[in-house]
Amino acid sequence: MARTKRSRRSYGAGEWGRNRVRVFPDPKTGLFQIEWRENGRRLTRSLGHRDWARAKRHADEFAAGFVGPEIGGKADAKPEPLTLETLFDIYGEEVTPTKTERVRHRDRIGTRMFLDFLGRDRRPETLSQRDWDRFIRERRAGRVGPSGKPVGNRTIELDLKFLLAVLNWATKSRDEEGRLLLDSNPLRGLKTPKEKNPTRVVLSEEEYQAMLGVSRRVDWRFHVAFVLAHETGHRIGAIRNLRWGDIDFEGREVRWRAEHEKTGYEHVTPMTDQAVAVLEEARDANPGNGETPVLPEPRDPSASISRRRAGTWWRKAERLARLEHKRGRGWHSLRRKFASDLMDLPLKVLCELGGWKEAQTVLRCYQQADSGQLRKALDSRPRVRV
Repeated sequence: MARTKRSRRSYGAGEWGRNRVRVFPDPKTGLFQIEWRENGRRLTRSLGHRDWARAKRHADEFAAGFVGPEIGGKADAKPEPLTLETLFDIYGEEVTPTKTERVRHRDRIGTRMFLDFLGRDRRPETLSQRDWDRFIRERRAGRVGPSGKPVGNRTIELDLKFLLAVLNWATKSRDEEGRLLLDSNPLRGLKTPKEKNPTRVVLSEEEYQAMLGVSRRVDWRFHVAFVLAHETGHRIGAIRNLRWGDIDFEGREVRWRAEHEKTGYEHVTPMTDQAVAVLEEARDANPGNGETPVLPEPRDPSASISRRRAGTWWRKAERLARLEHKRGRGWHSLRRKFASDLMDLPLKVLCELGGWKEAQTVLRCYQQADSGQLRKALDSRPRVRV
């Protein structure tokens, strides 16, 4: 009995020792290759394209004896219609690997979710407002998604932005014949649901001092990361991935690499006395240079501390400081504190210090005036005697 094997990297059809055929992408060009045996010799030929569905059909037809090794000829010049499965496969091979590990994982989850929901053989140009609205309803109710639980508007917004990103990419990418993968994005202009009252907690000065007082009891790495987050205003992802080669003690500067910045923006910022002091502590505990991590994993000195460990340490510090847990008060609350503390600075300067690319993002999501700042503003207003 013939058997067929499927995997992400290759596809095989036919029986071993009889008519076994395999197709797989060339690691250098990405073009699919077909492999078979003839008189005991293993033969390979390029199919001349990157269409996954088309390559699988070639393997099935070859194994069945319908066509020979000339299957890449003129009779097969007409391309197969693009399906969502093919589109997501191409995007996953060419675009997803350029992203961070966390975003790659999110892409894989989103790919499975949309293929299961919309259908693997669905043609992307047939997507419409009805599919968009139906996904929002089902995702919000928990009937779609890996967790099987209801989710909020923010999660749905991120899911739909991924789908839009794939479709937009297809409208700018061409196949081997120079044809656009997709003429236009059928979902362009549709609105994603927005969180009406997003939780954007700013760590108060009292909370910061309380957690700072217990930070060394958690771990020296947590203490260094906590102070750096407060003094530089950068994301914990950028801080935990710092290498000693990024630190210039003589010039008192830090280089923030593009690959560890959410915005992909590489820049250099000066260090405060507090930042220099904790980095000197880190150098005493973990001397190194070049690509050696500033904050290594406890069990693997060659790797930086993980996002999970940073989150675990934060919660431990909250408990040690006897702070009641508050939803949204995490590492990012220090970034909001940085933006709010330096509210008097010109926005251009603040954006450069904290690594923001757009001033509107700071105004909309980060800066929050407290009651003391509001009172100070009113007291400083010129007065006219009445």
